[in-house]
Amino acid sequence: MGQLLVGEKARLRAAKEVVRPDLPVGKILDGDCIEAMRSLPSASVDLVFADPPYNLQLGGDLNRPDGSHVDAVTDHWDQFASFATYDQFTREWLAQARRVLKPNGSLWVIGSYHNIFRVGAILQDMGFWILNDVVWRKANPMPNFKGTRFTNAHETLIWASMGEKAKYTFNYRAMKTLNDELQMRSDWVLPICGGQERLKSGGTKVHPTQKPEALLYRVMLATTNKGDVVLDPFFGTGTTGAVAKRLGREWIGCERESIYRQAALERIELALPLDESALTTMQSARSAPKVAFGVLVETGLIAPGTMVSDKKRIITAQVRADGSLVAGAETGSIHGLGAKLQGAPSCNGWSFWHLEHEGELKPLDALRQLYLLATED
Repeated sequence: MGQLLVGEKARLRAAKEVVRPDLPVGKILDGDCIEAMRSLPSASVDLVFADPPYNLQLGGDLNRPDGSHVDAVTDHWDQFASFATYDQFTREWLAQARRVLKPNGSLWVIGSYHNIFRVGAILQDMGFWILNDVVWRKANPMPNFKGTRFTNAHETLIWASMGEKAKYTFNYRAMKTLNDELQMRSDWVLPICGGQERLKSGGTKVHPTQKPEALLYRVMLATTNKGDVVLDPFFGTGTTGAVAKRLGREWIGCERESIYRQAALERIELALPLDESALTTMQSARSAPKVAFGVLVETGLIAPGTMVSDKKRIITAQVRADGSLVAGAETGSIHGLGAKLQGAPSCNGWSFWHLEHEGELKPLDALRQLYLLATED
């Protein structure tokens, strides 16, 4: 009997590791997201990340003080006749999101003050249980050109489970490592999408509200596991798919705009999945400087899988997806592992560990300073 139970447990574990064959993973479903989600089996996805239209209610063009035009959201997909129309749309897509989520799955929704409170009330009415609201504080927000209000320097994310007693995934230890051994807080300081990451065509943005990959990286690393299926009903240019591929998660997108679908497919094709060892998440115990090492990893300044060493290249380790390091059988933060491998009581990992950057061997602190320069006001 014992052997039978062991065999059954092994079978169940193997079944969990296989994505359902009737799921269109790695595909973008064309058309309206509500209809597209209706084609998916019930209780089939582990996470829904939704970046729905914000219903900005913009009146006319927005110009800078010098008269130049601000590339804001004026697309038809963000236009609704009334709040009642928007609320009905919200109920319909949330109903499908709830149907396709597994009992232990969870939902993330991002929005601005224009819509997030309406969405939050509706999802509570539908039985979702809010676990956190997370403030994404933009390190480099767009200024308020008219000078009539405070600068909108943040957006809000709601993280919810299927119900008050529902189980859900939370990789607490991975988040603590990503934040240099401090508990991850619910206010995240990350730059808006820009530079090479911002998709452009003919000098203009392909999508006006493209989210930074670092934001999705943190969401997925925190609340999914390798092999989990992530559904994005408002796929846009594919940030969710690109990050899911990097982190070894499966993805499904819904997007009705052909220009976005094409941009997303091209982008995801170029995304490189992380090395198997880099996907393993684990942590140790040290304190945090002003910028967590994990921030450099999730923003792409230091890629998971990168090899680091001491200045003399005697001690080496590999960077993993959550900002921890691995050296043989030893793992830990940049500080903790540095101390352990030297047999020392403590270690400043920022100065101890070095990596190749632009043809030179540089301390990690040099990359931290680059990040600070890129994100300073």
